[in-house]
Parts: sequence; C-alpha cells; structure tokens
Amino acid sequence: MKRLRISSAIFAALMLSACSSARPVLYPNAQLESVGKDGAERDVEACRRLAESAGAEERGGGKTGRVATSTAVGAGAGAASGAVGGAITGAAGRGSMIGAASGAVWGLLIGLFHAVGPSRPSPAYTNFVNRCLQEKGYEVTGWQ
Repeated sequence: MKRLRISSAIFAALMLSACSSARPVLYPNAQLESVGKDGAERDVEACRRLAESAGAEERGGGKTGRVATSTAVGAGAGAASGAVGGAITGAAGRGSMIGAASGAVWGLLIGLFHAVGPSRPSPAYTNFVNRCLQEKGYEVTGWQ
C-alpha cells in the first residue's frame, strides 16, 4: 500500500512537470536592463496573448499526443513481435496479446519519460512571440 502511494506521488509530480510550457530566454541587452525582469515578464505575457489572439496556438504537437502515439507504436510493435514469438512456439494469438500488452506499457513509459519537462510551443507561436519581442527591443536566444 505504501509503494502505491509513493508511486502515485511520483507519477503526479511527473504529470505536473509535463504541463509546464516553454518560455523565451531573453539576452541581457539594453532593453532588458532598462525594464528589468518584471517589465520583461509583462512584455513576454503581452506578446503571448497577442500571438494567441492572432490565432497562433501555443500547443503544436502536445505531449498527450506524443505519449499516445508512443503507446500505440509500442503496442503494435509488441503485438507483432509477440505474434512472431508465439508462432514459433505454436501460440501466435496468445503471444501477440502478451506482446501487445507489454509493448503498450513500454511505449507508455517511454512516452511519459520523454514528456517530462517543458512542452515545446508550435513554430508559428514561437515565431510570433519572438517577432513581437524583437519589435519591443528584446533579443530572444531560444526557448526553454
């Protein structure tokens, strides 16, 4: 029971960290120095809202989709390899079921571990925000 609680807590922490979104990293130029960190944060938020109001969606290929894809690919690969192994031993149906289940679990775990960290916004969204910040005098060095 105690292991279940610990596992649940770790899983919840992973999922919460997976929901954080990437933010632009600003080069410390004269504009950033003059407005300070709080002023720059307000400008970043204003550019983000402007991008969204213009139709640029922050979430391009979301983490949920990547995890689901990884799970499905794992299940397919597991089913295929299980069917081959089962055919060799004379139980292709059972082998493919076991392979699909283990492949799905493997794909889910791989997808979850790769989903940890900030999500990457869509290219249209980052380009819009980068341009907006550039017009305000900032230099964006990247996103993280």
